Amino acid sequence: MSTGVIIALIVIVAAVLLVAAVLTLRARGPRHGTSLKRRFGPEYDRAVARHDGDTKAAERELAQRVERHGGLREKALDPAERERFEVRWTAAQERFVDSPREAVAEADRLLAELAGARGFPDGGQYEEQLAALSVHHARHVDGYRRVHRAAHLGTDDGTGTEDLREAMVEARALFEDLLRPARHDGRHHTAADGHHSAPVRAHTPWSFHRRQPKES
Repeated sequence: MSTGVIIALIVIVAAVLLVAAVLTLRARGPRHGTSLKRRFGPEYDRAVARHDGDTKAAERELAQRVERHGGLREKALDPAERERFEVRWTAAQERFVDSPREAVAEADRLLAELAGARGFPDGGQYEEQLAALSVHHARHVDGYRRVHRAAHLGTDDGTGTEDLREAMVEARALFEDLLRPARHDGRHHTAADGHHSAPVRAHTPWSFHRRQPKES
């Protein structure tokens, strides 16, 4: 066999392998994107919007989040600790009636502390904590983002009381999600006897819905 024929065969084989690799990547791409979209839900759409519609860039970002935080196992809260968080959240909601901005700031602190207690990165690393929460609580993590933004805006930024109320309500959904026992615990516990109980919910005071808070 001549050298020319051998070179030609090598080129053909290389071309076939390249085409096969491209087809494989194309076949995997949509499934990978679908998996991320299913996992992150609305957070997937926010990532795409943040990347100006570039889905590949958004999926790279989300895949990196999963790689960094997907193996995190949430720590269980003991009943006394859970109750303390519930009491503080209820107090923050009641405080909203007269001091909306202070209540929102407290909600932001509470979420950071609660996430830290559940084993997520410390609240002092807000972006990293948010990224980790988005992997495990994607449906509600935007509530934290929204209340954190509201808590750090100035009093003359134009944010109205209704905007603050909506931020507080969205943040509560994540708060309630984080209060629930860790998924790997397998069941809900009561404070002492170990019997099954209903999922924990932070009840909203009547005044949070019915009274109009003062502008701050």
